[in-house]
Amino acid sequence: MTREPYPTARREDIVDILHETPVPDPYRWLEDPDSPETKGWLDAQAELFGAERGPQRFKDRIAELLRSGSVGVPAWRGERYFFSRRTPDQEHAVYYVVEPDGTERALVDPMALDPSGLTTLDAVQPDKEGRLLAYQISVGGNEESILYIVDVATGERVEGPIDRCRYSPIAWLPGGEAFYYVRRLPSTEVPENETQFHRRVYLHRVGTSTEDDVMIFGQGLKMTNYYGVSVSRDGRWLQVSAHEGTAPRNDVWVADLTASPIERPELKVVQEGVDAQVGLYFGRDGRLYVHTDRDASRGRVCVTDPAEPGYDTWRELIPEHPEAVLSDFAILDDLESPVMLVGWTRHAISEITVHDLATGEVVGEVPAPGLGSIGGIAERPEGGHEAWFGYTDNTTPPTIQRYDARTGETTLWAASPGAVEVPPVRTEQVVYRSKDGTDVRMLIISPVGEASGPRPTILYGYGGFGLSMTPGYSASILTWVEAGGVYAIANLRGGGEEGEEWHRAGMLANKQNVFDDFHAAAEHLIATGVTTREQLGISGGSNGGLLVGAALTQRPELYAAVVCSAPLLDMIRYEKFGLGATWNVEYGSADDPEQFGWLWGYSPYHHVSESVAYPATLFTVFQSDTRVHPLHAWKMCAALQHASTADRPVLLRNETEVGHGARSVSRSVDLSADTLTFLAKHTGL
Repeated sequence: MTREPYPTARREDIVDILHETPVPDPYRWLEDPDSPETKGWLDAQAELFGAERGPQRFKDRIAELLRSGSVGVPAWRGERYFFSRRTPDQEHAVYYVVEPDGTERALVDPMALDPSGLTTLDAVQPDKEGRLLAYQISVGGNEESILYIVDVATGERVEGPIDRCRYSPIAWLPGGEAFYYVRRLPSTEVPENETQFHRRVYLHRVGTSTEDDVMIFGQGLKMTNYYGVSVSRDGRWLQVSAHEGTAPRNDVWVADLTASPIERPELKVVQEGVDAQVGLYFGRDGRLYVHTDRDASRGRVCVTDPAEPGYDTWRELIPEHPEAVLSDFAILDDLESPVMLVGWTRHAISEITVHDLATGEVVGEVPAPGLGSIGGIAERPEGGHEAWFGYTDNTTPPTIQRYDARTGETTLWAASPGAVEVPPVRTEQVVYRSKDGTDVRMLIISPVGEASGPRPTILYGYGGFGLSMTPGYSASILTWVEAGGVYAIANLRGGGEEGEEWHRAGMLANKQNVFDDFHAAAEHLIATGVTTREQLGISGGSNGGLLVGAALTQRPELYAAVVCSAPLLDMIRYEKFGLGATWNVEYGSADDPEQFGWLWGYSPYHHVSESVAYPATLFTVFQSDTRVHPLHAWKMCAALQHASTADRPVLLRNETEVGHGARSVSRSVDLSADTLTFLAKHTGL
């Protein structure tokens, strides 16, 4: 069958000279989404994708498995609690409050706000008494996070819209009359290309104009800083933190709000200028608990006095574990001997241990439903003997478990509301060796039953920003495996599965390690008979899109098919678009001669070579993506279509009115069906 001809893409003779190196950029014109030429090219790519797409083989089954719905960990405020739930037929999760008598009411329903499904709920934060709720929404995938306040009892809007609140925490003061939050400066006060940056911490009094907000922190600091802010339950202690972009380190300060005005808090340094991360928890016992990877790559918990919070005063309570990463903790103190529950991930599998709060000694463990992922250990803010946590694994939709420290029992507190028949699968974790001899782990999910030789396989990876790939319920994975395929997830360096050292072994000058780990995962799957080169597809999104972009340019012969979603691919110019300037702490900057060398060494767009038989490749991008601009995929798609000699297609799926993050269920189903159909066609499933 003859492949459809590719749309014409003009090649320009643009070459930048950077650090004495010629850097060609023949498709720079595709960086302008509003030009008639770009729009015409995108329309032609949409026609080509439609012609090549074929029937969506897996759509009904993915939709059926997503009818499981979902449920979120509760947030307690007195006798009220708040939680999210998505029922089988809902496009988005709804945020609810439950009264002491058990009455349940919807507080924020994205579909009620916008029946088109384009509005998403980005964040929520009840005040300390549970009387007011702050929530943030965005439209069409832009993740702009417009802030509103509603009265919990009546559901009536009290405040808002307050704009420029993307990635803003809300730190309520007791009584609900005021909160600290983070907001970008107005676009009129910053250069045009810096409107996504320049954040500040403000104090806002409910019912007053934001023009009267008092700036608390951030003036004169780096434009790419992100800020955190929180207030202790009793309202005494304020915590402010600053991250330079996505750097794995932060500066942290505390202020005693009883000793200085809330408009001018006197901040004391907890940590400043140190290459480590710190998170603070103000205990009901008056102690300050410090969760840190300082001197402990896998994390530890120390205690100190919040009035004298400097490093020299820290006393270690929970030491670093030799092979598990400390992820979370909660304190249960309505007991004869108060305890701390500590969440860990051991090689990406979650567990919780119980420790004596005074000594840190292990006194037990929390039974978990299986080998999966635990998230968000929650306690009552006023204390107690119960904790709640989320649990999921490869065949279990999200559940909420309740742990009772008096009995030592874990029970199911809430399940995802939809009843679905989940196919049986076999999950195993294997260890393979990377190029430099490093042991790397990989989860392999396959059909139950006797193996019948190599199978069409999808290899997935991420490998960046310290994010861990942990087991979780996925309609897409289950659909693929039920159809006879294998799905493998590699825990590459650059992630957080083995702690901060593991992350740093895959960032900056070490980024090639991530790609080597991925190639080695593919070679292991082939060598052990799981699959063959002709049956192996790879998939990744965002930083994982960079991963598969590098994989297909470095080892095109190793892979049959590639799905590259919302990717970074032009690593020389990535800082100029979206939130790219906040990621140079992860990748490096092309402005620096040494760091340019790292980026130039693997930048996928610049490593597309003429007359190479590239794998079948599908780029999926989102027109409203304000994190990773779709221009990366547009330029790479044009380059591959020009260069590849294979009869395998290079296609672009360009979706409008969605962005990098949350989307409606029906849109998720469509995207998953298209990607699985493409991978099945080109791996022989």
